[in-house]
This record gives sequence, C-alpha cells and structure tokens, in this order.
Amino acid sequence: MKTQLLPSRALRCLGLLLMLLPMGLRAQNTTGSVSGKLLDQATKQALPFVNVVLLRAQDSTLVTGAQTSEDGAFMLDKVALGRYMLRATVIGYQPIKRTLVLAAEAPVVQLGTLALHPTVTQLKGVTVTGQKETVQNDLGKRVINVEKDLSSVGGTAVNVLQNVPSVAVDANGTVSLRGSSNLTILIDGKPAGTSNGGTGSKLDQIPASRISQVEIITNPSAKYDASGAGVINIITKKERKNGLNGQIGLVVGNGDKYSPTFSLNRRQGAANWNLSYNGRDQRYTDQSRGTQKALLPTGETVYTTQQGKGIERRINHSLNLGLEYDLNEENNLSFSLSPSLEGEKNLNTQTLTTTIDEQQKPDQLGQQEVDVDVFVWNADASYRRTWKALKGRELTSNAGWVKITADVPFTQRLSNAPSQRQEFAVDATIAYGTLDYVLPLADGKSKLETGLKVQTTWNNGTADQLTAPTDRPNDFQLNPERAIQYDFREVLPAAYLTFQRPLGTGYSVQGGLRAEYTNLSGSVQGGQGQVKLDYLSLFPSATLSRELGKEPGQNRLQLSYARRIDRPNFMQQLPFQLYQDARNYRLGNPALRAEFSHNIELGHQLNLNGGTSITATLFGRFTQDVVQRIRTIDTAATRLNQAGVVTAETYRNVGHTTNLGAEMTWNQPLAKWWRVGLTGSLYRCQIASNAAADKQRSAIAGTLRLNNSFTPRPTLDVQLTGSLRSATLTAQGRQLASGGLDLAVRQRLFQDRAALTLRVSDLFNTQVSRSEITTETLQTTTRYKNETRVGWLGFTWYIGATKPPKKIESQPQGGGGFGG
Repeated sequence: MKTQLLPSRALRCLGLLLMLLPMGLRAQNTTGSVSGKLLDQATKQALPFVNVVLLRAQDSTLVTGAQTSEDGAFMLDKVALGRYMLRATVIGYQPIKRTLVLAAEAPVVQLGTLALHPTVTQLKGVTVTGQKETVQNDLGKRVINVEKDLSSVGGTAVNVLQNVPSVAVDANGTVSLRGSSNLTILIDGKPAGTSNGGTGSKLDQIPASRISQVEIITNPSAKYDASGAGVINIITKKERKNGLNGQIGLVVGNGDKYSPTFSLNRRQGAANWNLSYNGRDQRYTDQSRGTQKALLPTGETVYTTQQGKGIERRINHSLNLGLEYDLNEENNLSFSLSPSLEGEKNLNTQTLTTTIDEQQKPDQLGQQEVDVDVFVWNADASYRRTWKALKGRELTSNAGWVKITADVPFTQRLSNAPSQRQEFAVDATIAYGTLDYVLPLADGKSKLETGLKVQTTWNNGTADQLTAPTDRPNDFQLNPERAIQYDFREVLPAAYLTFQRPLGTGYSVQGGLRAEYTNLSGSVQGGQGQVKLDYLSLFPSATLSRELGKEPGQNRLQLSYARRIDRPNFMQQLPFQLYQDARNYRLGNPALRAEFSHNIELGHQLNLNGGTSITATLFGRFTQDVVQRIRTIDTAATRLNQAGVVTAETYRNVGHTTNLGAEMTWNQPLAKWWRVGLTGSLYRCQIASNAAADKQRSAIAGTLRLNNSFTPRPTLDVQLTGSLRSATLTAQGRQLASGGLDLAVRQRLFQDRAALTLRVSDLFNTQVSRSEITTETLQTTTRYKNETRVGWLGFTWYIGATKPPKKIESQPQGGGGFGG
C-alpha cells in the first residue's frame, strides 16, 4: 500500500511546487530595467547627454533618471515593477514619450533605437531649427561651439577663448583664466606641445577654422593633469557621417590676410578616414609707444621714450590624416598624424630718446627683425574597449609622440652702435602614454575610474649672441662668451583614482586622488648653473552636487574642491639673457619653485521654461609660493648700453595670494528672432610682491561680454558681440582696461550647400593694450596697438551631408556629470 501512495504523494508535491513556482519568481523579480539608444532622426547620429527620466504613470512623479552616454545609449535599472512613462528631452529636439510596463513575466524592457526629431518653429515665414548654443555652460565646464561663433571667423583659438568669463588676453596672445596664465592645453584630449605664450606651437597659431569645439574645465577632478589653473581642450573637426563628406573654404581679410581650409571624410563600413588642411598667411601692422623713468644707484635720473611701427606676417600650414577602425562592436582603434609649419616674421622700426638729469641726448633709430620658423610633428594611436554586457565599462589606452623644432633669429640694429643678433634653436620632444579604466558598480549608479600616465619631455637648444660692427652691419660674428647650450628633461609619471556615487534623493558625490612625481633636470653651458628638481605631490579632489529640480540638469547646485600645481616652464628657468628689444631682456631663474593652490568652486545652474538659462559660480584660489614677473634696472648693462636704461625681467617666488571671484552667464530669448547671451565675472585679484616695501597688493577686476544673435530671414544670421575687460594687476603695476565690438553676418546659399560670411572685428578700433609699472626706482608706461579692425569675407562649400550651422538656438543645452 505504501508503495502505491508514494507516486501519488510525489505527484501532489510536484503539482504544489508548480503552483508555487510562479509566485516565487514574482517574489524574486521585484525590480526591472529599461534600456535603449537615442539617435538624431535626420542625421542618424547618436545623441549624447540626453536627459532620460522615468515617471510613474498614475501621477507623473519622478522615479529615476539618467543621461545617455557618448554613443546615445541609456540604462535605467533596479526599477520597481509597474506602469511608467519614459520621457527623453534635449534642447533643439522634440521630446519623445513612451508608455511601458515592467511585469514579473517581462521585467526587462529593451526599447531599441529611438529617433528624436529636431524642433522646427515657424516665425512669420522664418523656419528656425533648434541647435546647440554658441557657448554651453555647465557647472565647472564651458563648451564653445566654434562653428556657431561668427566672431571667430578669420581668427584663432585665442579669439574663441575670449567667449569665456574671466579670460583675458595680453598683447603677446597669452591667455589667462581667473588671473593665471598657467593652463593645461590639450588637443582632442591629448598633449600636443601647444604653449600659452611660450616656445613652440602657440594658441594664436591655431586657426579657428580647424576647431569644432573648445572645452574649458575650471576646476578639474583628479582624472586630469594637476598642472595649471584649468584645462583647455581643443576639439578639432571630424565628420562621422556615412559616405563622403567635408567642406572647402577661404576667408580673406583686408590688408593681405588669407585663410584657406579643406576637410574631407569618408566613412564606409568599419573604417572612417579623414583628411584636413588649414592654412593662414596674414599681415598685420602695429604701433607702440613706451616711456621709462629710472633712478640709478648713482643718483642720476634717466628718462627715455621709445616709439615704433611694425609689420608682422603670420604663417601657418597644418595637415591632419586620421583613421578610426571598428574591429567589432566592442573594440576600436584610431591613428592620426599631424604635421604643421608655423612662421612669424616681424620688422619693427623705433625712435629712441634719452634724457639724463634733464640733459637731452641725440635721438637714435632702432630696428628689430624677427624670423620664427616652427615645425611640429604629432603622431598618436588609441585603443578603446567597451562591453555590451555592462554599459559604461570602458578601457582606453593612448600613446603619442610630439616633435618640435624651431629656429628664432632676433636681430637688433641701432644707429651709431654695433648690431646685435640672437639666434635660438629649439629641439623638443614629448612622448606620452595613458591607460584609463571605467567600471560601473553593481548598483548601476556608482562608478570607479582609475588610470596611469607617463609623460617625458626633452628640451635641447642653443642661444647664441652675434655682433656686427657699425661699418659692416651685416657681418655678424659669434661672441663665444655668449654662446649657450641647454639641455632639459622632465619626467612626469602619474596615477589617479576617482569614485562617484549617488547619496540619497538628488545628491551625488565624487572623490578622487591623483599622485604625480616630478623629475626635472637641466644644465646650461655658458650660463649660470644647473636645474634639478625631484618631488612627489598628491592632489585630492571632491565634488558634491544636488539636483533641486524634477529633471536632471534643470536646477542644480554643485560644490567642488581641487588641489593644483603650477610648474615653471623651462623658459622661466633658463638662466640666460633673452633680449626683447635694445632696452629690455628676460632672464630665467633656475631656483624657481612650483606654486601650489587650493581651489574651491560653488556653482548653481538653472534652466527655465521659455529658453532662459542662468549659471552662477563663486570661486576661490589660495596659492603658495606664487611665481611673479619682476622687472629691475640692470645698472651694469645701462652703463655699457648706448640706447639708455636697460631693464631685466625675471621670475621669483614671492609669497602667497588669495583670489576670490564670481562668474555669471545668462541666456535669454527676447523675441522669436532675437536671442541674447550675457557673460560676466568679478573677482578680487591679489598680487604678492617682494619689491622694496614687500607689500601685498589687491584690486577688483572684471570682464563683461554681451552677445546678440538675430535671424531676420530664414537663411540669414547676424551676430553683434561686445566685450569689456577691466584693469588688472601685474607684479609691479597693472594692465589697463580694453574692449571692443564685433559684427558678423552669415548668409546660407544654394539650399544649404554653401555659406557666405562677412565679419568686421573691433568695429570702432578700440582694442589697445596698455600697461604700467611703478616701483621706487622704475616707472614705465607701454601702449601697444595691433591691427584689430579687420574686415573678413569667407565662403564655404559643403560636400555630402555636411551642412552649415544654423544660428538661432532655442535654449541652452547643459552637459551632465561633474564637469571634469
């Protein structure tokens, strides 16, 4: 009997188990996930940084949200089962909505590819298509879309950067951000040997026509190099559309100014080839005037003036050849090779006067000739690995090599005096390698990033001084006592680790630590000694942000901190005399130390209905061992010099400073055909000085920029831009205020196959560089007026799917993440 009951009981147990199994599955699958990918309906390009939110169907309350990755993908996981409304919104596109249900039997919803349509608004016959802003402002980060900035037509990277609050540019084209000119400059996220006022490829030698976007990160995290007050990343133009695409153009300015450009891209299958050329051959005139009043140790008072006129020719030819190849959906390789030739030829004539204790000396005529040739080779290879099974997981590696050679002969001629020539030869090499890894953690909202980097720079060169007698002004002979050879090497290995995760409702936190080891060695034969530095530094960073609105990016508050370093460049440390003219020279300081700073930034971003956007930032920088330029009288050289007082400019560590400030951007549509953007900054600039009284000096400085964009007709765009920069402090004086107004007009032609652009820079010719130095023994004034009022006419023909940018923006598009 028992043997008959066993099968019966087994069947009943099996039936009960089968009944309970679905209940058990339901109990285990209490959460689900939603994923998909967003594309532009017209171009089929991925849409990164799109806000995707999940709302409860019955009351539209926010459940969770995310932003799409660079390939347009998104993932919302650990979502409770139920009925929801998914909404994706991005500026310039119509919102997309989808109703979905997460059920126990189907807890995973894969929406596949979703296409967003660009917004189109009819304005009494004017068709306006939503586009990105000229300047996109996010907390801690600015993105400038160069193609939309008509004020940069015919210009360079320096003109582009003038869009950014707290940016100032001096007469030499050196860019400073929040009072500091030490900036990390990258091209496509990689070192490229680009300098900011130093030797090598300069920012004012990079044509704006080569640039797609410029990113400025004001308080970078530990992921980025710790050097400098911020990071400038110049993103060059690259097409990724299928088929053959590109553009060819020419910009012409009055007074012999030409800028040709050409780019061609072909994407077929797994391969994406691109070839581009950018050229520049432009002539400029300038006028300068300077005065000096010096009190010599002998008790004599020397008053001198210097007035000159110059002609400058700037030449640039750059070529880029690149290849991106998709090995499969998870592996990608890219290669690029970029040679460039840069030149600058300058001829300046001067009239010099000297008065000693009210006794007038005979006037002298001077002439300066500069002929700079810089050749740069840039080679780069990258590998990228992603995982389809885990969105956001990524491994990238990059290796590159930059070779810079430069020849700089600088000749000075003075009436009734021997002619002088300095010949500089620069041979620099930069080799670097990086390895970065991003790992999303199990909760789906946190991530870990880590990486390694090593960069080595070799700088070798010569600086020779030659002299020609008065009766044979072109017969230059080498002066062996002033023949200098230098050899510098800098090795910078680094490692970093950052961690990001949400903290409760609306809060996110990111923390990181970067370690950098500095090994610098150099020697100068014929100079004043050697340079040797060897130290390890730690750079922590932290960011706390909170979303105050219903959707990500709508109303956001963020607090960030980072420790930074400002390493002196080798030109600041080379101990030899570099004459700028007959009365002024620079002398490096081999004992110069790096300056360290603590940087704090508090920002608030608010995006309102109707297209209004306001971003406000408070920042502070607290710096130790501040490096400042110091100008003194070289008494010995003055006695020997027949041109009057000779001053020496060098660099010193002069204490600590505290700089505090505020920035604000405001974007507002005033009418359907008129949009205005206002950016401004106000900051307290403190200068440490070890002049005679050893006093701290401080002043309030500011910048203001107002941009007006008009669309009077469907294919006609007008841009009027005004800028003003207040006076700023220097180590021993100040740089006086300057400002200007630019006007630009763009007409799209032949059904968007071409565009014609007219621009007048500095419409009222008001941009002048003026500076003053005031010490107990030296007072100087300098006025430099470059040719800034220029009329530019540009024509561009577009190939394939490439189209001219449309200028009316519907509202700003802020980025996500932590802005660096």
